[in-house]
Amino acid sequence: MLQWEGQEHMVDAVDPRAVHEGWMRQALDLAKEAAALGEVPIGAVVVYRGTRIAGAHNWRETWRDPTAHAELLAIREASQRLGGWRLAECDLYVTLEPCPMCAGALMLARIRHLYFGAVDPKGGAVVSKARVLEPGLWNHHPKITGGILADECGMILQAFFRRLRER
Repeated sequence: MLQWEGQEHMVDAVDPRAVHEGWMRQALDLAKEAAALGEVPIGAVVVYRGTRIAGAHNWRETWRDPTAHAELLAIREASQRLGGWRLAECDLYVTLEPCPMCAGALMLARIRHLYFGAVDPKGGAVVSKARVLEPGLWNHHPKITGGILADECGMILQAFFRRLRER
């Protein structure tokens, strides 16, 4: 119950977990698009002031470009949309813990908060293999929240690689 100008009002509280899961589901949709194209199913979404301004999935195989990671492409799109490289009011949602290249890019872009799904024990550079974004290493470090829809994010990757091995 909130009071405003002497009146009581019922206000539906917004569940922050549901909000974060909603953005991650959009990243998962992009990951599914990637899988359908034969790309490693990773999706990323950039949110600015509560609005999605960018989204991408991996394009490495199709474009034959080792830098065509979902995070980098989403960050580029967000920068173009906002007209500058500083994304200090932006949050990045990505289905897999970023690699060293992507972690560096989101630090350089001044991303405010990184939300990721599954951890990447083989190549993750946030909490797994390395801790590139550890506070004190650089002049900027985003807040980090991992594990959002981690099971779903991990399962799409496992299914993709299982199908590759079966071929």
